[in-house]
Amino acid sequence: MSELVEHGQLFIGGELVDPLGTDVIEVVSPHSGEVFARVPHAAPADVDRAVAVAREAFDNGPWPRMTLAERIEVVARIKDGVAARHEDIARVISSENGTPYTASVMVQALSAMMVWDAAITTARGFTYEEARDGVLGKILVRREPVGVVAAVVPWNVPQFTAAAKLAPALLAGCPVILKTSPEAPLDAYILAEIAAAAGLPDGVLSILSADREVSEYLVGHPGVDKVSFTGSVAAGKRVMEVCARNLTRVTLELGGKSAAVILPDADLAGAVAGIVPFAWMINGQACVAQTRILLPRSRYDEFADAFATAASALKVGDPMDPGTELGPLVAERQQRRSLDYIRIGQEEGAKILAGGGRPAGLDQGWYVEPTLFGGVDNSMRIAREEIFGPVICLLPYGDEDEAVRIANDSEYGLSGSVWTADVERGIDVARRVRTGTYSVNAFSLDMLGPFGGYKNSGLGREFGPEGYGEYFEHKMIHLPTGYQAPGDGGGA
Repeated sequence: MSELVEHGQLFIGGELVDPLGTDVIEVVSPHSGEVFARVPHAAPADVDRAVAVAREAFDNGPWPRMTLAERIEVVARIKDGVAARHEDIARVISSENGTPYTASVMVQALSAMMVWDAAITTARGFTYEEARDGVLGKILVRREPVGVVAAVVPWNVPQFTAAAKLAPALLAGCPVILKTSPEAPLDAYILAEIAAAAGLPDGVLSILSADREVSEYLVGHPGVDKVSFTGSVAAGKRVMEVCARNLTRVTLELGGKSAAVILPDADLAGAVAGIVPFAWMINGQACVAQTRILLPRSRYDEFADAFATAASALKVGDPMDPGTELGPLVAERQQRRSLDYIRIGQEEGAKILAGGGRPAGLDQGWYVEPTLFGGVDNSMRIAREEIFGPVICLLPYGDEDEAVRIANDSEYGLSGSVWTADVERGIDVARRVRTGTYSVNAFSLDMLGPFGGYKNSGLGREFGPEGYGEYFEHKMIHLPTGYQAPGDGGGA
């Protein structure tokens, strides 16, 4: 076992301070199953301290009162810092959650840098104040920062989801308390170093790691004005329930069971090559993963064989090995969950076409083979419930209407894709599927457009002006008769 990584302090209000509690979080390597790091577990008193400095920073500090251009300068330095240290970030996250390092460079680190950059672009083009003709006269509509933000992020893409919340909140003028997952608290210390070097004023950013109980204390804190949460549906519903006590504004980015619809005219090689990386992305631990693949009955065997061959060819192993395509799951509970669903799928009558258990020769760590089920009916649990592991379902359909019905027959609506030689036909399918993000002949998540879910996949949006707008309150100012209002305030 390598030398233990230890952090003894918390980042509160822009500086490292001693925790007020004595509990620690032991970070377990998903590859070895051994403890390889320890960090302080934030106590409720640490939350109180973080909220107090954030409250002071918002109510009396310079950050909300700076010009947009001044805030952009600081945020751009954070973006540049993430870019400069992307290899460090990728390496640390791979050690925390098992993402293969070669994928982690882009998926975990550079993608986060892209989120910071896109948020700056969005902020520059956003309308902060505008004059309108009202029914009774001229009105001025302003968008003002919502206040202190609690941002709660998961372990699967910790820097990406942190950037999705921090970047717009900071650009809007809001101080943030970032609450990281106990499974992946280490990369946040790199972010803290970057933020401190970028010149954020005192109180504007705090970073805490804690379990569910302390997290609930944070989102229910009366000093918090807005909560942005990414996680499971069950946890999201609990967050919403707790936020309701104070009418705290809330954005929820939750689970998914997304469908990739392959139309009969699709190119076999292109569809398989395009879907496989995004079905098993982050070792199957991605809310946007294409976990239901819908195949036309007329070409079912052809596509099923191709997907099974591709799944069986994925190299499973040490996430730090450059050749690894699929690493371990983040924790033993996730491994057990995936193996349980594989058993359930077999009991339900689905057929394993690839994988189905622990990989040979990987007896330690939380590994599960990339598993592909064929002959799946959409009523089966493996087709309806989010497994959050490397388990993918192939579902046959008759015509396009049935494919759309199956895609929509889910409590989720987060992502999806369609594969066809006729792009216009693909766009028509995209319009009919009730999901927040959809791609034609690709998988993409563009940071300048709105990202979020229908149904149980969430509430509100991230990215683009729609996501940026979640960090503002709207104010209407009635103007006196005869007053000539100024033009659009733009990015003032």
